[in-house]
Amino acid sequence: LSLSLSLSLSLSLSLSLSSTGDWLVKVQNDYHYVEWRPEDEPSSFEDEVGPKHWNNLRYEHVMKLRQAALETAREIWADYLLVADCDNLLTNTDTLWKLMSENKTIVAPMLESRAAYSNFWCGMTSQGYYKRTPAYMPIRKQERLGCFAVPMVHSTYLVDLQKDASRQLAFYPPHPEYSWTLDDVIVFAYSARMAGVQMYVCNKETYGFFPVPMRSHGTLQDEAESFVHTQLEVMVKNPPLEPSSFLSLPPKQPNKMGFDEVFMINLVRRSDRRERMLRTLYEQQLSCKVVAAVDGKYVSHLLPPPLPMLPGYKDPYHGRPLTKGELGCFLSHYNIWKEIVDRGLQTSLVIEDDLRFEVFFKRRLQTLLQEVTTHKLDWDLIYIGRKRMQVDHQEKSVPNIHNLVEADYSYWTLGYMLSLQGAQKLLGAEPLTKLLPVDEFLPVMYNKHPVSEYMDHFESRDLRAFSAEPLLVYPTHYTGDQGYISDTETSVVWDNETVKTDWDRAKSRKTQEQGELKSASSFYLLHPTPIL
Repeated sequence: LSLSLSLSLSLSLSLSLSSTGDWLVKVQNDYHYVEWRPEDEPSSFEDEVGPKHWNNLRYEHVMKLRQAALETAREIWADYLLVADCDNLLTNTDTLWKLMSENKTIVAPMLESRAAYSNFWCGMTSQGYYKRTPAYMPIRKQERLGCFAVPMVHSTYLVDLQKDASRQLAFYPPHPEYSWTLDDVIVFAYSARMAGVQMYVCNKETYGFFPVPMRSHGTLQDEAESFVHTQLEVMVKNPPLEPSSFLSLPPKQPNKMGFDEVFMINLVRRSDRRERMLRTLYEQQLSCKVVAAVDGKYVSHLLPPPLPMLPGYKDPYHGRPLTKGELGCFLSHYNIWKEIVDRGLQTSLVIEDDLRFEVFFKRRLQTLLQEVTTHKLDWDLIYIGRKRMQVDHQEKSVPNIHNLVEADYSYWTLGYMLSLQGAQKLLGAEPLTKLLPVDEFLPVMYNKHPVSEYMDHFESRDLRAFSAEPLLVYPTHYTGDQGYISDTETSVVWDNETVKTDWDRAKSRKTQEQGELKSASSFYLLHPTPIL
């Protein structure tokens, strides 16, 4: 067996030419043959408006590079050619063998991303462009599993050079009858069609990930940050990707992004979540203070019966009182509010340990903090992650500040910015004397809770609450997802160890949560808001 590997390289990613060269020097003896053709200096193309501008000359250059790789593979009698863009992360170590076992001339592993976007098409127009079809989403969501015939695969795929039909494949020049737009992936798909070669995509497993594509006017830094975000996505449900032992990478320099403190709430017994969050924060060069959450299992030692619960409070889904987990969650946030006041922290960020970060999270959050400071916005709390409970109601945009709205009734405390004044208002309401879940308490405090009877128990409800829109963080898992664990809701009620959360009702919320939040996330990733 011999294999030729073609890597489409981009200087915007984490490996520089020098470090790639160093890596090759150390590992080349492990390979039968290595050919490395770097450019000494970055080059540009005539009439390009920037390094992300894809004009015809750039497309032609990429096609020539791929063709050179294909011809080299044929010259050395390689059995296979693996084409892989270097910002694609293959996490399944058996990907190559599994692709070969499919016995196809061209076959791609379906790659994951935060959006509906992937490395295949299920339809193509008469001009060679993408065509939306009903077949796409069932394959993309892995509702249908298998190896499917498709008109287009790109980014990462395997070409079996042992097949007779592969001899007619070419990246460049385009087929003599080709009359569509000059685009490397479309040109190769047309070549496959004219050679009678069917392309396939396999989604039987998770093979790897790739960044959502940036707009053409995006910068190289944008692309690099998108690549880092892809690494964070891998860590949501998989172990982190470790750098090669043959590379020497510069140490990161975490900071607090201009906040006086960044608090990350974590249960001591949830070490897996703590380690994942610390790693994802480190990769984004963010530092934090880990706050040991109040464990609901032992909360009765902190607040002995009778529980000072808000009169008349019942969970809207289950009709039950607070769970021990909800009480522990409230006390965890309460302790942070108290520390903010005790230390006189003017601006703090509070995050929980079960969230995932949106692309450009750090930059977007820094921009938001800078804008509210520049325009002297009177704010107490700003959600950066939440679940809107009144999605049919239009929230009011904040003048002069991009991507900020006045918060309406919201659930979840995934992440929020809190001012010293805001913490003082929350403590001043004396919530420990009339307890309810923290994500019900906050809307009461900014006078947006739909149950007026709850608000009547709090005289001052002048919390100035806003929300980032689009949101900057989302949950790692939704109710009912594989791997979903809620220490808040899936625990016993405060005063009765035999009464647990109604799981059937909890699971029924999954569709609503995913419909509201995942669609919003996908929309943002496919139509990003400009970064200022």
